Amino acid sequence: MQSQSASLQSTILVVDDEELYRRALERILLRTGHQVAMAADASEALRVASSQRIDLVLCDIQMPGINGLELVRQLHELEPDLPCIVMTGYNTAEKSVEALQAGAFWYLEKPFEQERLDVVRGLVDTAIAHGQLKSENRQLHHQLKSRHKFDSIIGKSQSLGRTLSIVEKVADTESTVLITGESGTGKELVARALHYNSRRAERPLITVNCGAIPEELLESELFGHVKGAFTNAVAHREGRFALAHGGTIFLDEIGDMSPNLQVKLLRVLQERTFEPVGSSKTQKVDVRVIAATHQNLPTLIKSGGFREDLFYRLNVLPIEVPSLRERIEDLPLLIHHFLDHARQERGSRVQGVTDEAMQRLMDYDWPGNIRELENMAERLTILVGEGDIEVEDLPLQIREEPTVQAWAPRVPSTGLDFNAVVGRFETELIEQALEHTHWNKNRAAGLLGLNRTTLIEKIKKRGLQPPNADD
Repeated sequence: MQSQSASLQSTILVVDDEELYRRALERILLRTGHQVAMAADASEALRVASSQRIDLVLCDIQMPGINGLELVRQLHELEPDLPCIVMTGYNTAEKSVEALQAGAFWYLEKPFEQERLDVVRGLVDTAIAHGQLKSENRQLHHQLKSRHKFDSIIGKSQSLGRTLSIVEKVADTESTVLITGESGTGKELVARALHYNSRRAERPLITVNCGAIPEELLESELFGHVKGAFTNAVAHREGRFALAHGGTIFLDEIGDMSPNLQVKLLRVLQERTFEPVGSSKTQKVDVRVIAATHQNLPTLIKSGGFREDLFYRLNVLPIEVPSLRERIEDLPLLIHHFLDHARQERGSRVQGVTDEAMQRLMDYDWPGNIRELENMAERLTILVGEGDIEVEDLPLQIREEPTVQAWAPRVPSTGLDFNAVVGRFETELIEQALEHTHWNKNRAAGLLGLNRTTLIEKIKKRGLQPPNADD
């Protein structure tokens, strides 16, 4: 520990009106590799702390003028993370409590006997490390909050502006939020903006993708479990709700949650209580819930896939995130943002996009939305290498001229087979929905506005199978 603090060249300010103690502490601290600044009173200490970086303050309580406890308070107004250790020749419980209430890291009793020097050195190093950790945490939180400010969501379109206006209004409330929008539109980014601009920003934001965790494991993931609750439950484990206590829990892909878990989530929203798996002990939780889905929940309710009462509990403050198609004018800003990021993070030498290539990008439908655009930008920065992205660099489905014939067939003079044409169109829609949802029939049915059983019948009738089904 000492070698670490020495290598960091920590500077310690010693404040004592008795020169004997100042010099004694200076010798002790210099031998352990620290730099030392000294002051004879609080006024001089404040001048020193204002003019240079100080990592720790050691100050006497009893001094003429401003005493040590008041000095600690004033120093924390200058630098909230600066650790202070107070020294006193009158070590009483009352003085110790008073020192800690004033914001001191700890207190030391004078004089320093030889056998207590190791304790002094250890306390000094611990206080410096604690101050550095507090400072790093504060900086990290500032970076996180800056990263998730509303203006960090790229775009100037009216549709995005309407969404962000709602986000700004509801961020600092305690109400439950339901974020809807297609896959890849940035729903998690909106959830983070809500959390980091709320009064819970100092507390955890816990994210759970309800569609990525098997149903049999999701309950334990959400509510935790006790030892022996099931096979392999060899120890007690806290769930995501417990970890989010005081903060926010973001439940992504809420439409994929099983009916059994929907009932338990409804109870959490109503009563703010839950029981870990295998336990009969009820736990209270203080948490804000933000949920998100790309599915049409009212349609799922009609098909029996989602509880109506849960929907109304979640849909207190609805926020819809527009698709990239609905804010296509933001695409140039987004693509240049991704290219700038690639230059900064990976040293990419790709500079921009030609006008013709940009037009093809604007004409494309973007079924995968911003996530698809970001992945494509990353791929092109690697493959193109340098210069501008041109039409021939784009993926085939983007660089081809857009056509509408397949979607709006003309009736030839010879006539057509109406049922066959409609059947082909219906099959193409079903295949697209299944592809978008990776053959999740429940989600595909939601996209198409069909009952799940109806979709399954149509799949069987057409003999559709997932890729590699015969492998």
